[in-house]
Amino acid sequence: MIRTTCIMALLLLAPAGSAPQAGGPAPLPQAHAHNDYLHDPPLLRALAHGFTSVEADVFLVGDSLCVAHETRQIKPERTLQALYLEPLRQRVRENGGRVYPQGARFILLIDIKSAAGPTCRRLHEVLAGYQDMLTTFEAEGRKDKAVLVVVSGNRPVEWMQSQPVRYAGLDGRLTDLDAEVPAGRMPLISDQWTRHFTWRGEGAMPAPERQKLAEIVRQAHARGRLVRFWATPDAPSPAREAVWRELLAAGVDLINTDDLPGLQEFLLRHGR
Repeated sequence: MIRTTCIMALLLLAPAGSAPQAGGPAPLPQAHAHNDYLHDPPLLRALAHGFTSVEADVFLVGDSLCVAHETRQIKPERTLQALYLEPLRQRVRENGGRVYPQGARFILLIDIKSAAGPTCRRLHEVLAGYQDMLTTFEAEGRKDKAVLVVVSGNRPVEWMQSQPVRYAGLDGRLTDLDAEVPAGRMPLISDQWTRHFTWRGEGAMPAPERQKLAEIVRQAHARGRLVRFWATPDAPSPAREAVWRELLAAGVDLINTDDLPGLQEFLLRHGR
């Protein structure tokens, strides 16, 4: 019954006018669903639009990792397991060990909103129960599986790096571009667009800022890390599309959006 319900939900959520595809929509490597849990339903809507990266904010409430944007929105039934880990495990099993049949990598970005230490320790315990589908980080290196978990927000960096086996990598900031932390521990660099760039998509991007963006991507990729910016323009507009075009041209790995069909249409139109 659960499997039938999920399949029906994906069919109903497929974007209008798209051609039917075996196994669902084509996965889009650059598509990141910002605050994905605010969509209805979480995860399934992003998957129906081909997104390969989703973001969930979590609070530790007792022993539960509750998914919510603010404490007043916490509901005990909306846990990380119920909204993300269990549906992903079901999908991975149905697709022969992958989130998408085509084999694209998939990122679950977990933004810790409550106290760093206790929340991350509980997260480690929870993720250990899903290690059959999770990329792991051990002394001998990274072992890639269907889902890469990355921890953002309140990150207990030293504690996470001290773990002999980790089920999640760290989300770095631009200040970490030159850090000696290996990509196996810090696979992603995320930062706020408006903190580092003045351009908001109006007119041409200033040449110094375009060069700065290219250099950020070059440095991150040289160390094997992905790049993402949040707080880019997201309301449908020529300015938003101009910023997205520059991000693609520079090689930014994940484009952040709340507008799932809007980014899907843009990426398909640009052959991504």
